[in-house]
Amino acid sequence: MIATGRPDQELAEKLASTVVSKVSERFERTIPTVEDVQDIVEETLMESGEPKTAKAYILYRQKRATIRATKGFIGVPKDELKLGVNAIQVLRSRYLLRDESGRISETPRQMFMRVAKAVGKVDEKYGGKKDAKRSTREFFGLMTRLYFLPNSPTLMNAGTDLGQLSACFVLPVGDSMEEIFDAVRHMALIHKSGGGTGFSFSNLRPQGDVVKSTKGVASGPISFMRVFDVATEVIKQGGKRRGANMGILAVDHPDIMSFITAKSRGDTLTNFNISVAATDSFMGSVGENAEYSLINPRTGKPVREVSAREIFNMIATSAWATGDPGLVFIDEINRHNPIPKLGRIECTNPCGEQPLLPYESCNLGSINLSKMVEKSEIEWGRLKLVTREAVHFLDNVIDTNKFPLKETEIITKANRKIGLGVMGFADTLLKLGIPYDSSEALNTAEEIMKFISKEARQKSAELGEERGSFPNFKKSIWYEEEGYQHMRNATHTTIAPTGTISIIAGTSSGIEPLFAISFVRNVLNGTQLLETNSVFEEFAKREGIYSGELTMEIAKKGTLVGMDSIPDTMKQLFVTALDISPEWHVRMQAAFQKYVDNAVSKTVNLPHNATTEDIRRVFMLAYREKCKGITIYRYGSKSEQVLVIGEDKDRMTRRPNYVVASSEYSGGCPTGNCHF
Repeated sequence: MIATGRPDQELAEKLASTVVSKVSERFERTIPTVEDVQDIVEETLMESGEPKTAKAYILYRQKRATIRATKGFIGVPKDELKLGVNAIQVLRSRYLLRDESGRISETPRQMFMRVAKAVGKVDEKYGGKKDAKRSTREFFGLMTRLYFLPNSPTLMNAGTDLGQLSACFVLPVGDSMEEIFDAVRHMALIHKSGGGTGFSFSNLRPQGDVVKSTKGVASGPISFMRVFDVATEVIKQGGKRRGANMGILAVDHPDIMSFITAKSRGDTLTNFNISVAATDSFMGSVGENAEYSLINPRTGKPVREVSAREIFNMIATSAWATGDPGLVFIDEINRHNPIPKLGRIECTNPCGEQPLLPYESCNLGSINLSKMVEKSEIEWGRLKLVTREAVHFLDNVIDTNKFPLKETEIITKANRKIGLGVMGFADTLLKLGIPYDSSEALNTAEEIMKFISKEARQKSAELGEERGSFPNFKKSIWYEEEGYQHMRNATHTTIAPTGTISIIAGTSSGIEPLFAISFVRNVLNGTQLLETNSVFEEFAKREGIYSGELTMEIAKKGTLVGMDSIPDTMKQLFVTALDISPEWHVRMQAAFQKYVDNAVSKTVNLPHNATTEDIRRVFMLAYREKCKGITIYRYGSKSEQVLVIGEDKDRMTRRPNYVVASSEYSGGCPTGNCHF
């Protein structure tokens, strides 16, 4: 009855009593099936003058029947956790272990227990078997309640022979043939183990520069990026997903113009996201319409002067056309480098949220914020407990991890960076009744992230006291500037694009707004299922407007804009990514960034008719708001997308055409490169 907006406890108890009496009377000598009981519930609701509740119950039965039938069709293993169809499909295709013949050998519950045991076992080292058993129970509860999920490699590989649990790596690329191909080899090992890699190509000499050892001419960083791209193409990560890379080039590199347009053909560097490392000096020169120097990294000397605004406009134009490049504000990143004595950060992981030193890795995990809301209020006590347990979990992962490279193991254990983030933020705002594009939403973002950051740091300090601080602690800002006596981890928070783990959790991706209210998802072998946001479904039932016809109508556009049958209050609340103006996307990213140690992955989704001037404004606003990077995507700017918005009618067949998403799309970047 809550679904229809009438939480009447007394009436519910009366109806329940009637159902029990009827069941007892009709099945005195036999055992009723679930369907028998459901039939009686439906009958009782109709007889009691509760047609709205009966209708809601009938729709619920139909939905559950469809879910059961679909799970049977896709050959789902036993699902004790009652996960959604698409969650099961994602687990089946990527995460659940298989035997030698390729058959699935574990259930979702067993997967979570495998992970919990592997990560919890670390506590034997610090407190004995009793502590390890307690931690295993806590970690298992975190995951099975869908309060928190770690990054994909942890779910895939924990408790297996592979045992590589980190998603994010950065590798150096030196200016010699030996160093370049060492990086290719290291990349292959990381991709094979399930990780993604970031590279700065800024140290490579420019195209046409001299090569003294051979008396030849350098081919430049873009040519070598193609080598990395081809190598990635032939490596399928652990047999479960393709590799992903970040390629970064300094804005003052002589080949910067070739880099900016490197993906303009659409069929090159397909396994790379690319970003320009923009400095404060460059952004200042853009504002002043001044020239700046391009520097040969081999000699450190200027080679020519170019217009900063022309380069900036070129970046915006290319991003308008293809979605690439993004911008990384490299000076802002280094202002927040927790261990500046170890060197300057030059690169990030594939989706830009994790700045790392050469050879560093980081393991990520996300709190499901939508599970932290009860009765339209944030449960701060629950959020505190989950944050602390998640930090404990992520710290244990570092000790559990089997690193693919010795260099990575050394620096990762020296700094012990973790990246705790969130998912389900859009669903959380809906449950709180707050529109995404509002000042209240920005305030909520800051309040939540400030709370998580404070609790994460406190837990890390406690772990530092119990287990020892990270080895480079006394070189870090935590000791020298913040005054901490202990700290287990050099960084604590990151906002990642949660991709498949948010599908498993049944919630919205990262901090992205909803990409559609209702849509069609491609599941398996051409099978398509209609999905509707669960919070919208609850609201629509309370308003008495919910129906299958309504959700199908919404699925034609994904948005509520222009639908007269929807109350204005619901239209204002249930906004989608393309309903929201670009400025609100940037401000939301900046609101989270205020209280995030690392960086924030967020896609500014733009409609197809957006202009290059729109993109220039987004880039400048992101810089002024102190974001560490910015990525835009103009709908339809790439030929292949994992999200397609249909027109109202197909002109040839006159059949409805719907918003269609791939099985693994959950929001944010719709090009398929943001699945970490």
